Amino acid sequence: MFETLSDRFDGIFKRLRGRGKLSDDDVAEVLREIRVALLEADVSLEVVRDFIERVRARCTGADLSKSLTPAQQVIKIVNEELTATLGGEPLRITYASKPPTVVLLAGLQGSGKTTTAAKLGRWFKQQGRHPLLVGADLQRPAAVEQLRVLGREIGVAVFSEATDPVEVTRRGIAEAIRVGRDVVVVDTAGRLAIDEALMDEIARVSEVAQPHYTFLVVDAMTGQDAVLTARAFHDRLELDGIILTKVDGDARGGAALSVKQVVGRPIAFVATGERTTELEAFHPDRMASRILGMGDVLSLIERAEQEYDAGVAEKAMERLQAGRFSLEDFHEQLQQMKRMGPLQGILGMLPGMPKEVRDAKIDDRDVGRIEAIIRSMTPAERNDPALINGSRRLRIATGSGTTTQDVNQLLKQFKEMQKLLKIAGVANGLGRMPGRGRKASKKKGGRATPSLRP
Repeated sequence: MFETLSDRFDGIFKRLRGRGKLSDDDVAEVLREIRVALLEADVSLEVVRDFIERVRARCTGADLSKSLTPAQQVIKIVNEELTATLGGEPLRITYASKPPTVVLLAGLQGSGKTTTAAKLGRWFKQQGRHPLLVGADLQRPAAVEQLRVLGREIGVAVFSEATDPVEVTRRGIAEAIRVGRDVVVVDTAGRLAIDEALMDEIARVSEVAQPHYTFLVVDAMTGQDAVLTARAFHDRLELDGIILTKVDGDARGGAALSVKQVVGRPIAFVATGERTTELEAFHPDRMASRILGMGDVLSLIERAEQEYDAGVAEKAMERLQAGRFSLEDFHEQLQQMKRMGPLQGILGMLPGMPKEVRDAKIDDRDVGRIEAIIRSMTPAERNDPALINGSRRLRIATGSGTTTQDVNQLLKQFKEMQKLLKIAGVANGLGRMPGRGRKASKKKGGRATPSLRP
């Protein structure tokens, strides 16, 4: 998300950094370019006007820091005002003193409510809660079955029955109380467009559910239509927040930058992909940093702490220090990184990453080919690539569905990587790796929570 806007800001600020002092005309020029960039990103006109005026007032007032260069001053102000536009503070979920905490999901058909319900169930489970998913979408064929499949995938129970949405919701909450579930996520039906029947049904479900949180699920790729949808639902339901889906396919980000100011409700979560793992709590300050190319280290650390196995990292560190880092270890590290999400997204979170690197199109299928090659090797070959002669390379290529050139390239790159590690003395600095710096704390299922403290 925001690739287009990030590119525009990158160009604006690059030219700005080359100037020693900024005149009023320079500031006016920068604001004009920012205004055009925001409008091209499909940000609401009223939001753009308000944003530009706030930045203008601060750039021409006494709010400038004398310790910064003019370019840094402007970037700092833009960053702070972007954060404010995106909502300022993240939405903090608080739980009912008398469980269960009820979360109601509303939205149009095709916005991704059912998948989002499962993602939320997994998120609450990670917070140490015991959620129940309620399938009250009886309008769309197979919606309940889809929720059951996703529920099995994440290990969260699903309740539904073939009655009507209001009764399903009532009995679902009663079931949660009976079995001791402390969070209920209710998936409701949608329509292709907002109509009175949809609004009546969701209002009746809400009256029975008495939700602690009502989240509207909207497709970020619909741009300003998403904002208009949010406004219509809010007029009827009193929303608590917005969940933006399909943000990985939205290069502009206009909905994210408009919804808080237009609707008056914050973005609570963003879905960054289709997998149940790809849901993030929305942090306005972190998203503003991403837009301005400053990275998002905190989100990267949180994702690593959730998905990275400290035992694997510790073992890799020890083998590196001993000079025995093998293709088997390399393969394990690749698997750990894949669990954190697409590599393109991970690169976008790293601060100081050159635009050329951030914009490089990384195909995760390339990682799959590398894994296939390594899996086609014997354990002895993985631990000692020097064993791999011509006939073995042919066998590995055939087994992995690749070519001998692909195998040769991987072996060459791995050998060069081993040399670089030794030359740079990276092994001595691996205390910064996940799992180093404090003892790994055990999690359920034998997993451990890694440390990413420097």
